[in-house]
Amino acid sequence: SIPERVDQISGRLRRGESLCRLDREVYRRRNVVERCFNRLKQNKALATRYDKRARHYKALVTLACLRLWLPN
Repeated sequence: SIPERVDQISGRLRRGESLCRLDREVYRRRNVVERCFNRLKQNKALATRYDKRARHYKALVTLACLRLWLPN
């Protein structure tokens, strides 16, 4: 990441803001979505999109989601 200038950091501290601008709740929700996509992409046919028709691809996405959510 790009380092911040010293005057920006000191200005934020003077205003009472924290050094970390990360919103933890947003990060947690984003992380869940990213992990879900990573798990879905483990399905090779889904990751490379072998199907030409949209409805077939949508059906494959649905099946992959069901495989994630249903117990083994």
